[in-house]
Amino acid sequence: MKIQRHNAIKELLVKTAVTNQDELRRKLASKGIHATQATLSRDIRELKLMKGPAGYALPSAADQEDEDQPNLSDVMENFGLEVRQAQNLLVLITTLGGAQPVAAAIDYEEWEDVVGTIAGDNTVLIICSDAQRAGKVRIRLEAQIV
Repeated sequence: MKIQRHNAIKELLVKTAVTNQDELRRKLASKGIHATQATLSRDIRELKLMKGPAGYALPSAADQEDEDQPNLSDVMENFGLEVRQAQNLLVLITTLGGAQPVAAAIDYEEWEDVVGTIAGDNTVLIICSDAQRAGKVRIRLEAQIV
């Protein structure tokens, strides 16, 4: 589904101007592809779309140089310190300045159990749909802290 959505986004941008995420969501929905704002934000990041005065645009070949997202185990090994659970919420303590890359890596994983993340400077709030799923995510994250 993700590949189909990415292909539909690319096709839309070649054919028409898209000025914001809501417009993109509506145009995808008219093609039978339904996506949340969080999913579209991830898609925009993954496709490395550029936003200018005319709206979103596909990156040029020069912009598409290999900029691999670091994997979660690498960022957790480097930045992760501790995970605390409060019902369906997890608070991940990182080294100073480590919250943003950790949150981005968690978002990039697209775990079903994670609804979203919010990053500060050394703290990531991870929102899960329920306490049981939060427990599973906590165990996965703790296994990656060195």
